[in-house]
Amino acid sequence: MKVSDAVSKRKSVREFLKTPVSNELIKSLLIKSSRAASGGNLQPWKIFVLNNKSMHDFLSFQLQWNEPEIPAYDIYPPKLKEPYRTSRFELGEQMYDLLGIPREDKDARISQGMKNFKFFGAPCAFFCFVDRQMGPPQWSDLGMFLQTFMLLAQEAGLDTCAQEAWSMKHESVSKFVESDEEDILFCGMCIGHKNDKAIINSLESERRPIETWAKFL
Repeated sequence: MKVSDAVSKRKSVREFLKTPVSNELIKSLLIKSSRAASGGNLQPWKIFVLNNKSMHDFLSFQLQWNEPEIPAYDIYPPKLKEPYRTSRFELGEQMYDLLGIPREDKDARISQGMKNFKFFGAPCAFFCFVDRQMGPPQWSDLGMFLQTFMLLAQEAGLDTCAQEAWSMKHESVSKFVESDEEDILFCGMCIGHKNDKAIINSLESERRPIETWAKFL
């Protein structure tokens, strides 16, 4: 598969089949992904993989969650300006329209959002942490590492969904994986095979025209 094909085929999958994925394959993809660009070669990512028994144990562990937690960071700025606010709003409306969930049905929208915390049914996943000492350049390194993993997963016939929503469960996830106290949970990553029959997986996010964000001097 060409890189350009992997880029065009990659999408955030929100309903997976139960088809298992081996730890050996995930390990291979992670090792290859570690070649992603990293300023100063810091390689700031810290990965915890859930698969087989550990996935089952984690999903059972979630049943103990009752209280809201302090998010690890703000996923979006509190006062998101244009054109970013519209891009986010339109994607949400597009997704709920596909699912037939009207804006006034708050419970159904919340229920859909909560599927994040079941990894959308994916058989395996990982959590990506970063040391609190790290700054924006190293968080950028996380993005390059994660994108590399997602493209390599496409090459291997797998689908993914990066999930910043997990930052809202930083305390509980940290407890389960026994991460170091100085580490922050950046995101989760669903891994598996998409359910082609699921209407939500037909969602195609729009991209703004290049003229609105690039200037050739």
